[in-house]
Amino acid sequence: MAMHELSVARALLRQVERVARTHGVDAASGVVRRVNLRIGALSGIEPDLLARAFPEVARGSLAQGAVLSIEVVPVRVRCDDCGAESAVAANHLVCPVCASAHTHLVAGDELLLVSLDLEKANDV
Repeated sequence: MAMHELSVARALLRQVERVARTHGVDAASGVVRRVNLRIGALSGIEPDLLARAFPEVARGSLAQGAVLSIEVVPVRVRCDDCGAESAVAANHLVCPVCASAHTHLVAGDELLLVSLDLEKANDV
């Protein structure tokens, strides 16, 4: 298991538990059923490694047994010259419309906790 993804999984678990508690879910009152993430192709995070690390760090927590759902976000750039917004390869950030290298990233480097599915004990 990669150390980077293990540390990301630990940070993610802290965030998941913090969000769950703000919605009234703690060890006595419920569980996290699903964690929905968005991971950009340029984020530096390997989704498969994170998916393997998360269950390990979640053991004994509110998120034990939770499904980790990962949406991989493609790289998108906006061209400063022609204004086009396009999907591009992670290693080729050139505008596919006008071939300009004057682009800026608009998607693809994110790691977002999109949502949690929580189950309160009284919902069962």
